[in-house]
Amino acid sequence: MNVPFTTTERGRLVSPARLREFFAPTSVAVVGASDTSAWSRNIFTSLRTAGFDGRVVPVHPRHETVFDLPAVPGLRDLDDPVDLAFVLVPTHAVEGVVDDAAAAGVRNLIVLAADYAEAGEDGRGRERRLVDQAAASGITLLGPNCLGYLNAHAKAAPYGLVINPPLLTGPVGIVLQSGALAAAVLGFARARAIGISLLASMGNEGMITAPDVLDYLLEDENTKVIALFLEGIRQPQRFAELAGKALEVGKPIVALKVGRSEGGQRAALAHTGAVAGDDAVVDAALRQFGVIRVDSLEELLVTAGLLGYAPRLPAGRRMGVVTASGGACDIIADRADDKGIEIPEFAPSTTAALREVVPPFAGVRNPLDVTGYALADVRARPATPAEDALDVVTKDPGIDFVLCMLTVPEAPPPDSSVRAMQERRISTVAAIVERSPIPVITMGTTCSDVSPYARDLLGSHGLHVVGGIELGMTALGDAVAWAERRERHALRGSPAVVPPPRRSAVVERHGGGPWPEDVAREFVAEAGVPVVSAELVTSATEAALAAKRLGWPVALKVCSAEITHKSDIGGVALGLTSAAQVRREYSRIRRAADAVPDAQVKGVLVSPMRTGGVELLAGVTADPVFGPIVAVGLGGIFVEVLRDTRLRLLPVDEAEVRRMLGELRGAPLLRGARGGRPVDLDKVARVVVRLAASAQALGEELEAVEVNPLWADGDRVEALDVLVVTKKRGS
Repeated sequence: MNVPFTTTERGRLVSPARLREFFAPTSVAVVGASDTSAWSRNIFTSLRTAGFDGRVVPVHPRHETVFDLPAVPGLRDLDDPVDLAFVLVPTHAVEGVVDDAAAAGVRNLIVLAADYAEAGEDGRGRERRLVDQAAASGITLLGPNCLGYLNAHAKAAPYGLVINPPLLTGPVGIVLQSGALAAAVLGFARARAIGISLLASMGNEGMITAPDVLDYLLEDENTKVIALFLEGIRQPQRFAELAGKALEVGKPIVALKVGRSEGGQRAALAHTGAVAGDDAVVDAALRQFGVIRVDSLEELLVTAGLLGYAPRLPAGRRMGVVTASGGACDIIADRADDKGIEIPEFAPSTTAALREVVPPFAGVRNPLDVTGYALADVRARPATPAEDALDVVTKDPGIDFVLCMLTVPEAPPPDSSVRAMQERRISTVAAIVERSPIPVITMGTTCSDVSPYARDLLGSHGLHVVGGIELGMTALGDAVAWAERRERHALRGSPAVVPPPRRSAVVERHGGGPWPEDVAREFVAEAGVPVVSAELVTSATEAALAAKRLGWPVALKVCSAEITHKSDIGGVALGLTSAAQVRREYSRIRRAADAVPDAQVKGVLVSPMRTGGVELLAGVTADPVFGPIVAVGLGGIFVEVLRDTRLRLLPVDEAEVRRMLGELRGAPLLRGARGGRPVDLDKVARVVVRLAASAQALGEELEAVEVNPLWADGDRVEALDVLVVTKKRGS
């Protein structure tokens, strides 16, 4: 990102206070406006759609009027400064408009023109000059290459594409690193009755960046949840800080991060680099930041809608379900299991109370099917069996939240008495939701559009119906996980990390590239990582004597910085039980190693075999965006086959490593599945934290520090194979 102005200037021009002014103008000028410009027409139309009632001034040197509004030749000709100018002129003319804005006292600009940073080095230079020019004049600039924004609460929509009415106000703030998606996003949000606080198209982020808008939304009283469409995370450290702030203030962030690059999954010297691909690192980073990651625009908006409209979020995973469909019960139960949501049995008191209100042929269990009879009951009374059942379930002592399946008619029934009855039912549900001691989530069966009648009816009672079981249960699972993550954040605070050891002499005497394993072993051992015993030998006789000292059976492996994947060249021999085998295998390994071009062979490492237990991978690699990343997973030959690995950004503490181990699909193996010996997870976590500390001691020279396998059997934990790769100093 190219921001040539100082940190102090930046803080002043893009602070939440300044952006409050930027996103809520009372007067707007459109520079370069004309009747024949589609951009102009779209901006004027969008302002009208949003209900903007402020001053709108077309600016054009040759037109006296534009869209029947009086025009002025330039910004310098304004009688009074406008709050915001939308600049539509060609790229070569933009800098002149910035000069005019400064002279006219206009403090805020949106720049549509392209051919800036997205166009290569020359374009990056133009963008740097533009931003520097605006900053020098105290002007806050959105763009360039930007379509604008919509602020529903301020009724301001200086936006370059057509938006269809109505623009619904609501709790969801949206930040898009792709402006053209706004129309689709708004269309789906409107169809699902999801109101927005702000939608911002970011353009090139020359001055105002996505984190700046995120910071503004965290302080915006109209925003309860933030939805992000991200093509990249350009300021990871600041993004992490803002995500922490979001957890503290209780505003969930939901992100659709696109661009699942395979670049990071290319062949790597260390297995850690292979499993920590670009997207895997992003996924781990977002999870660690407490950001909910989703896979589609629909999921982004449905999840944001649930989080934005829910009066309270669940404080646990035990769900009660009330619906009028047995089939829906089955689908919900399946999706709940996928998301780790429990559907416990009702308490005896709840079961007894339900038998008093549901039809006698209805099965009283969780999930509860009140049957279609409950909906067909048209007797004039405040509640049907469905609402009575909902009220009962909200009082169950073993339930953390209730899912209520709710159907709303698309149009008002022609029979006024039926219409009154249906509206009374919605009112009853709303009253139950409001007085319930636990959260109640209302959900539709499918993600169908909410009609204007249904939207108004639900809105008048403060209800939001989540869009369908499929998207809705995914969103609900994410909401529960986010609430848990926020609670952990509040209780734990910053991780209690092990400080990196002082830079050792081992590092100083080794340059860049892979290290010989004997040096790598010495390095991690200094940090407190237990390493299996080994001796470096240079003859078959030495190998046999070392094997006798260490104890049978033994393993042999070549020791050479240039041979990192030892088994690929036949540089490993396992399970040797006699001196004759050791001599023979030593000679074979030396012949194989000596045949590798440019390999400098220090000798062969002899070490005792370890059998039984579980083989793990523990490694740290340097990500170019997020910095050091620690990986933990099933190791040995299974690393890239099973890809059962979890990642975290450093620093981590032992508690976080234990969580990583618990997330593995192979976690049952660590707990002693099928009669196996349980692994001491505390000890494994302690070793991983020490390994991470050793990697951090390498500073900017770190490329990879890896133990594979890290052998664990009960309370015995040892590094069996160690790899260290560093960058050349100053690279």
